[in-house]
Amino acid sequence: MNKKRVMIAGTFDIIHPGHIFLINEAAKMGEVYVVVATDKNREKYSGKPPIIPEKQRLEVIKHIKNVKEARLGREDNNTLRTVKEIDPDIILLGPDQKYDIKELKEGLEKIGLGNIIVKRLNEYYDKYELHSSSKIKQKI
Repeated sequence: MNKKRVMIAGTFDIIHPGHIFLINEAAKMGEVYVVVATDKNREKYSGKPPIIPEKQRLEVIKHIKNVKEARLGREDNNTLRTVKEIDPDIILLGPDQKYDIKELKEGLEKIGLGNIIVKRLNEYYDKYELHSSSKIKQKI
């Protein structure tokens, strides 16, 4: 039986339990393929550069349990091209990711990938006070 390919993406700047929760939830659905945002794209979309450089963030993600494969995102930020390369069965968005599911599905359909299931993890892992990178940065 072939396992489904599940793609997740993010900055993964300061690794915290919420990241591990997302990876583990994705792993329940299949093999996890992670796209780590480049420094350039992270800054472009959030207005702030990440604290941890992209190659270091990628190295950490590659060694987290349940990650089948990890790669850096594209410099040209062509998300749909990256999706096509990974060829996932499922794209799992984190609860705070700003992607619009409807727009993403429409983009996938335009390039012949309308069969990909797009889901959002609606549950936050907030067991601890410092459950997000931004909360950790605020405390520092």
